[in-house]
Amino acid sequence: MRFLVPVLLFTAALWAQDYKGPVPPKADIPYLLHASTLIEPEVQTAHEEKKKDDVLYWIDGPSSPVRTPLAEPIFIIRVEKLRADKIDMYRFSAKKDRRELLIKDKPRKDEGPMHVSVTKVGRDLYKIEASEVLPNGEYSLSPERSNQVFSFQVY
Repeated sequence: MRFLVPVLLFTAALWAQDYKGPVPPKADIPYLLHASTLIEPEVQTAHEEKKKDDVLYWIDGPSSPVRTPLAEPIFIIRVEKLRADKIDMYRFSAKKDRRELLIKDKPRKDEGPMHVSVTKVGRDLYKIEASEVLPNGEYSLSPERSNQVFSFQVY
């Protein structure tokens, strides 16, 4: 019993910590964090084309109008319906007038989602961070099993 009280007090102290930064005005959209400013990403639905065993996803426009110089961007999301730990980050290739992502049936080691870390920072707030340096290019966050994309560009 005497060990249980300190554990409960420590747990309560952790839950009492609140996020002090800006809060997203809309739920279920990961906002790009620039200092104390939140920037809404480009929100689209990716088109899907099946090619043999592979799937090609594409979104309109050669590049995203939402740009960041940060090679390891941070996003803040207020969740209602989405699960923050089920959001993946992908790199798209600019092709003519659209951005494309080819998901192969048998991907190589270097293909697939980028590494991200997700941290709970408030009751319904999460921080999503790129866990690797992103080279300049086009990227999107997307909930698992969804064609909804939140696009941005690293420059």
